[in-house]
Amino acid sequence: MELRIGLVGFGTVGTGFAELLLEKQGALRERYGLDLRVVGITDLVKGSVYDERGLDLARLLEVSRRESTILSYPGAVKFEEFGSLDLVREDGVDVVVEATPTNLETGEPGYTHIREALSSGKHVVTTNKGPIALRYKELRELAARKGVFLRFEGTVMSGTPCISMASECLRGAEVKRIRGIINGTTNFILTEMEKGMPYEEALRRAQELGIAEPDPTADVEGWDAVAKVMILANVFMGHQLSVSEVEREGITGLRPEELRAAARGGAKVKLVAEVRKEGGTVLASVKPRKVPSSDPLAHVDGVLNALIFSTDTVGDVLIMGVGAGPRATAQAILSDLLWIYAYTSGSPGKAHMALFP
Repeated sequence: MELRIGLVGFGTVGTGFAELLLEKQGALRERYGLDLRVVGITDLVKGSVYDERGLDLARLLEVSRRESTILSYPGAVKFEEFGSLDLVREDGVDVVVEATPTNLETGEPGYTHIREALSSGKHVVTTNKGPIALRYKELRELAARKGVFLRFEGTVMSGTPCISMASECLRGAEVKRIRGIINGTTNFILTEMEKGMPYEEALRRAQELGIAEPDPTADVEGWDAVAKVMILANVFMGHQLSVSEVEREGITGLRPEELRAAARGGAKVKLVAEVRKEGGTVLASVKPRKVPSSDPLAHVDGVLNALIFSTDTVGDVLIMGVGAGPRATAQAILSDLLWIYAYTSGSPGKAHMALFP
């Protein structure tokens, strides 16, 4: 079976996915009988290219690394000549992989990409938090009407499968509370500050290692975690939160002395995200909290992420793993594509193999 992919966004996430797919293509054909073929790529900065026969990913990646664009790849054109909406509406595309940056104000341009792809009868896999945080119900209903799938595993814990694992394996359970650490940048900074490093130095170290962005505002002020909390509320509690409904406090006001004082008291300071049902309402917050050593979250350090799902049937379920990075996010995209293959292959045997390799 073949799935023809249109990739929107060829930045860190998009190139990470292309690299992983290039590495895994042989194994995918051998294990699943599946050919994941990228037929188009479009990027506002790097340019666009489409070939229904499939693109040479190795050559594209080499051109992109060398020139920071793909315009010297045969057939490539400027974004203005063949843009993202041209690609998502292209008949030769089966699945749109949407990997543009998050916009928590409007969800654009990802929202329009996803809406148009679904409207055109295409499956969508996205790592873009904005559209899922702000317009999930609308997009889910559109996908259902069109008989296609909308997958977004990479939006919360990157390659660590919190969405699919909880939604598939906890079917029938009521999720009453979700609490955890869902931003690797701030967790790394707090881990370093606990050792005595000032905030500014810890941030600079994170940027040197590629853990923090040049502009770290979305992470250190808690906006990234707010988007993820909104997604969790949408998926597991059926409730659309607005950005203003999430109580938010970042880590920029913390000092190393506060973290060391907490440690002397047997606790750690963590940026904790939480969403919970309380009566008939859903409450959410992202803020630094003192976490006692008896709490599993106290032992989640560095760039690791973790979520605790509190349910009415099995109590607390902890999911922990890497929550950031291009390779981990690429794994989330790949997993979502295999999930789509499992449910569209038309063969129970193949679907079983795809779900349980």
